[in-house]
Amino acid sequence: MRLAARLADCDATHLEAIRAIFNREIETSTALWEDIFRSAEEVRAWWDVKVEAGFPVIGAFDGETLVGFATYGQFRPKSGYRYSVEHSIYLVPTHRGQGIGRQLLGAIVERARSEGMHAIIGVIEAGNSASCRLHESAGFELVGKLPEVGRKFDRWLDACFYQKTLS
Repeated sequence: MRLAARLADCDATHLEAIRAIFNREIETSTALWEDIFRSAEEVRAWWDVKVEAGFPVIGAFDGETLVGFATYGQFRPKSGYRYSVEHSIYLVPTHRGQGIGRQLLGAIVERARSEGMHAIIGVIEAGNSASCRLHESAGFELVGKLPEVGRKFDRWLDACFYQKTLS
């Protein structure tokens, strides 16, 4: 089943929903390599960095409910990387497999392109085959794999770097 979610920029009123999505991923998945839930203050600080830098947080809405979001930020802190961004996409489990991730990925790629970015990069845990397939189908190329660089749930994790050149 395909669901066309309404996409719109998030604002500060969505921070608690964003925090809930982050914390569910921390608790149940390897999408975030963290062990400690994010507090409201930490999410607010994350938000403030996004706003100050002009980085987008694009929400996917089912009615008025935030069911996922995509964002990007600075890939590396040195000035030579200023035209490259690293993106993330998160969806609530009930809305996965419905094409919303594809919508969000397309939207975040187009935003990066419109902002003059040259490359967009996703770092995906190797076991997340659905995300790897999504990125490959959207023209991202696997450009590198770092084996056993993270640890969560008592196992080592591999980081796969997917890149799409925008210009």
